[in-house]
Amino acid sequence: MNRKLLYPTVMGLTIALAACGSDDNDDTTTPPVASPQKNVVFFLGDGMGITTLTASRIYAVGEDGELTIDTLPETAFVHTYSRDGQVTDSAPSMAAYMTGVKMNNEVISMSAETSAVDANGKAYVDSENTTCPASGNGQAVETLLEQMKAAGYGTGVVTTTRVTHATPATTYAHVCHREAHNTIAAALVPGGEGYNAKLGDGIDVVLGGGIRNFVPTEDGGRRTDKRKLLDELAKANYTVATDRAGFDSLPTTGGKIFGVFTQSEMSYDLDRDAAKEPSIAEMTGKAIDALAAQKKGFFLMVEGGRIDHALHATNARRALQDTVAFDNAIKLALEKLEAIDPGLQNTLVVVTADHDHTLQMNGYAARTGKTEAGKPGVLGLVKSYTNPEQDSVDVGGANYTILGFGNGPNRPAERATITAEQLESPDYNQEAVVPMAQGGETHGGGDVFLGAKGLGAENFRGTLTNTDVFGLIKTAIDLQ
Repeated sequence: MNRKLLYPTVMGLTIALAACGSDDNDDTTTPPVASPQKNVVFFLGDGMGITTLTASRIYAVGEDGELTIDTLPETAFVHTYSRDGQVTDSAPSMAAYMTGVKMNNEVISMSAETSAVDANGKAYVDSENTTCPASGNGQAVETLLEQMKAAGYGTGVVTTTRVTHATPATTYAHVCHREAHNTIAAALVPGGEGYNAKLGDGIDVVLGGGIRNFVPTEDGGRRTDKRKLLDELAKANYTVATDRAGFDSLPTTGGKIFGVFTQSEMSYDLDRDAAKEPSIAEMTGKAIDALAAQKKGFFLMVEGGRIDHALHATNARRALQDTVAFDNAIKLALEKLEAIDPGLQNTLVVVTADHDHTLQMNGYAARTGKTEAGKPGVLGLVKSYTNPEQDSVDVGGANYTILGFGNGPNRPAERATITAEQLESPDYNQEAVVPMAQGGETHGGGDVFLGAKGLGAENFRGTLTNTDVFGLIKTAIDLQ
């Protein structure tokens, strides 16, 4: 095997880039094993409840328009409650999709009885490392990605959060608390301490944010063990990128690629500098190209993760824009997949969410059309359909916005008039009913939408529990 190492300095970090090729003189008598030829692409809009979808459609294309999500031919509603919560967090809900097991809140792909906290309610995590008991607190349960890897499929993970965040982590890691980011990062590095051996020679494509959990504290990261995981990944035959130029140079010839483009989460799409960070659509396209080049079936998980973060901040504009960016990734993926597999005869695409939020649409607003500069649309004030020229008002005579939250930080003791200038600001936080700390808006417990297309999609219909989805995907591709 020939290996070439490059050592560019990026953001003060020395990153090893590795490209590997086969030895032309390699003589083997082992007969080739038939490769799987089916594909699964699982899209997860984190926190993308029904109201968020509706508002995003109006925001982007108006009431009469369609998002790509709207065109998926098979649809269902999904119950998202966790084992211990009427309202789930991202970890057990995504883990339910990926394992078929209902888990307790904050647990990453572990058996049902696993607890994220001790008897006193203290979380099993310290400085982003796990403190889970060595025994007596559950066991790992196999994920869809692990099972497909074992069956010979290519595998990939794309996210706009840290690649160690709850949603992506449930595909490849097993830990009792979702905040153990350093422990989760180690699970991705073939041959290293803490590696998840179920991943074989490693996940083929990993793209997202979170440099800080792969580099030591002395290099500006969060690792307290002094390990330089990005260098370790390069030695394990990954081509590694940490900036936009590196992303553009990542090969799509079938080798392993690993890209983390920000210290923590990637930017909201509304704020993203395209010269510095790829979009979720671009990352999705790169992942599909790289996996398809392997000439075998593959599993790819794509998360629009920052929809959730904007909703926690009660910042509807950023949440809706990130939902539209997520929808653009679905559109590009469908185009690429149709080119690879016309009619999606051997490809299943599933689009859903892990949970709802408390976002709501208020009043009897007149139709607004899409949001444009100077025309806030669904982000604007309620103007009644009976008198569209006049603001609707509350009992005190103050106007109010179409979108609001059940809880959140903007809960004025006395409501005042909301101005057009406020609504144009990208930092405007919609008002909430129950006062919460900054960023403290909670998830909601409502059912979420699921759309599917392609191989076996007709089985995704009616009302499902998130654990059902795991089995339906396996059935679609005949995964034993």
